[in-house]
Amino acid sequence: MKELFDTVSNDCSKLVTEKYSTSFSMAVHTLSPKIRTDIYNIYGFVRFADEIVDTFHDYDKELLMTHFERDYYMAKEQGISLNPILNSFQQTVNRYKIPDEMVQAFLKSMKADLFKTEYSTKEEYDEYIYGSADVVGLMCLKVFVNGNDVMFDALKDAAMRLGSAFQKVNFLRDLKDDYEVLNRSYFPNIDLGKLDTASKQLIIDEIEADFDFAFKNGILKLPVEAKFGVYMAYRYYRRLLKKLNKVPSEEIMDTRIRISDPMKLNLLARSYVKYKLKMI
Repeated sequence: MKELFDTVSNDCSKLVTEKYSTSFSMAVHTLSPKIRTDIYNIYGFVRFADEIVDTFHDYDKELLMTHFERDYYMAKEQGISLNPILNSFQQTVNRYKIPDEMVQAFLKSMKADLFKTEYSTKEEYDEYIYGSADVVGLMCLKVFVNGNDVMFDALKDAAMRLGSAFQKVNFLRDLKDDYEVLNRSYFPNIDLGKLDTASKQLIIDEIEADFDFAFKNGILKLPVEAKFGVYMAYRYYRRLLKKLNKVPSEEIMDTRIRISDPMKLNLLARSYVKYKLKMI
């Protein structure tokens, strides 16, 4: 009855996605049914790792992360885990031959959040972004192209840039919690305690460049099974960035930007029209 357990595990990853991110869940739901489960499985894994380092303050986070990593590799080796999130993720990893380098890079960035609070050089910042976001985009791309290595190689740079853009938007949106609660400063050479207009604009411009590259060189060229869902996520984050851009730099620490549910539905409808008219 392993099949039943696998189904339950997949359902758990879907539930994690729906409970932790209604926006991402909406985007995943617009993917082809053939690939939705595997994207849920990837999200469940990265979300649990992120929760360990960001929210479980009353527990030994380092020990939890050590056990999480150890249990994942046991699951990958044995083809099963009684942790349903790890059981579902190892299925996806094995099904699409997701390289271990990607998983290791992700875990390295998550473990860095246990002790590293400041990224003072662009090299450190880029390495963290690669592990925490770029490789997640690459994992999803492995699912989207379904073994087509030529397509993967053609789209991987765009997938990484889109992952970077999403992460940097999150950094900008979560400045208050990262800086005041978690004591983290990701953007190098920028004093978040005295964020000025010029520094904020540099961040915005960097994100806009990532989005433009990802759209032109990746989203437009994705397989039909993935294109609309990824475009929907892109539109959502681009709208977040637009709202963040309107917030004065001196107020951004005290402002929590979100997209209302009616606006999400509006984005979905308008994106769908563009998709059906083959404008993307």
